Amino acid sequence: MLRGAVGGRYAEALYELAKRDDKVDVVEQELKAIDQMIKDDKDLQKILYHPRITAEEKKDLLKELFAGKISEVTFEFLKLLVERQREQFLSDIVDYFVDKANADRNITAAGIASAVELNNKEKADLEAMLGKITGKKVVTDFSVDPSLIGGVVVRIGDRVIDGSIRTRLAAMREHLRLIS
Repeated sequence: MLRGAVGGRYAEALYELAKRDDKVDVVEQELKAIDQMIKDDKDLQKILYHPRITAEEKKDLLKELFAGKISEVTFEFLKLLVERQREQFLSDIVDYFVDKANADRNITAAGIASAVELNNKEKADLEAMLGKITGKKVVTDFSVDPSLIGGVVVRIGDRVIDGSIRTRLAAMREHLRLIS
């Protein structure tokens, strides 16, 4: 609960600053790159997340790594996170920031799992159908899950559209169990 509340609050504040300065796209790309850099570098994680390393030492490290290489908005935001001991929430903040930016761009993300690899036409048709349903541009992430047996499962935000054969068979099994 705390992670979501902190991430959302900080992301909202940063988004408003970035929007005011017309730097939403720049800040978004920088945040994603920095978050990935931290995820990939275990030593950097240890330093940034260690409670006994002072905020000043952490800010010096950030200055060494990023000063002059990222926008002032992003750099000052990173320093603020360190000062407030919120650096461990960066990934959550990035996720919320991207969601907020995409909402303003009228973009939604969809995760689509299918039993077999879909061809390009099937993917395009599915994206177009989801665009009509949501009224937004849909950015898709396709994956293959053989346990579905057939069909697809679509996740858009907190909504799930389950058209898999596995689910239909489970429903049929339950129905037959109830009538016997």
